[in-house]
Amino acid sequence: MFLWFIGVGFVAVVTVFRSPALDYRLVILGLVLPLVEAPLGGPWVLHTLLGAVVVLGAVMVLTRGRRLARRRWLGLPIGMLVHLVLDGSWSDPQLFWWPAFGAAFPDGPLPELGRGVVGIVMEVIGAAMIVWAWYRYGLDDDGRRRELWRRGRLDRALVTGAE
Repeated sequence: MFLWFIGVGFVAVVTVFRSPALDYRLVILGLVLPLVEAPLGGPWVLHTLLGAVVVLGAVMVLTRGRRLARRRWLGLPIGMLVHLVLDGSWSDPQLFWWPAFGAAFPDGPLPELGRGVVGIVMEVIGAAMIVWAWYRYGLDDDGRRRELWRRGRLDRALVTGAE
């Protein structure tokens, strides 16, 4: 599961925050970052609320007094928190609230890997959302695509709805 997080998560963050100044590259990184735990054989700290909160705290401390840097880097923990919602980590209290229910992580695969046909449907939905977002946010335009790639920004008029 990869496209599900990028497509649905990206659109959700843009829709909720409506911020042209948020670095959407870091949002996307945060959306997929917990997937790096797949080679570990199961979920670990990036699939917990504590993991996302620690990253959020680090961003807040490390960007103190630098408003623009903070706004840019907040995309990373925002993406991580949205990942927790989209993968259903919240439905496993031992994982989501780790270490409140013990120091051991639950056995088994990542929450996003054990879905079978439902996982395939979710990937298709994610791909459809990416295509929709591509046109909705004008990424078929070279200049807008370059702005997203280089600075992580979307066109202000398209994000805020002030077209």
